Amino acid sequence: MPEPFKMDALDRRILSFLISDARTPFVEIARRCKVSGAAVHQRVARLKQAGVISEAIFKLNPRAMGYMTSAYIGLQVNLISTRTHTEVFEKIMQIPEIVECHHISGKHSLLIKIHTQNNERLKEIIVSKIQSIPEITFTETFISLEKGFERELAVER
Repeated sequence: MPEPFKMDALDRRILSFLISDARTPFVEIARRCKVSGAAVHQRVARLKQAGVISEAIFKLNPRAMGYMTSAYIGLQVNLISTRTHTEVFEKIMQIPEIVECHHISGKHSLLIKIHTQNNERLKEIIVSKIQSIPEITFTETFISLEKGFERELAVER
């Protein structure tokens, strides 16, 4: 397993600015960190190359888009082979409302996160799309009543 990337105080400061607003110009970050713009560019490039920064994206608000139900679903998968597991994973990826899928330990094989317009649509997707996958033997659904918080990892130490 490769060693984790070693970040110094400047890397952490740059990341803290980018986490709060990824659109912050590098020149502004450089001014606040009291370094050159080129130094920020080089540091960000190094952080990207090391995989510390994987992407800069806009985050959509599902509720503002009409997706009023969010849920997590544990899936038990009857695995005959590794190939079967890959096939199930690929079928789940085809359902656009599913936004995350994690391979987990415990009584479930996979844990998915899904956003739907309402509970009726959630039930329809579970029954017609998820439970219709033959290798899925059991589902357990947890409806999110309200998001408490969501955050990135802390970078300041």
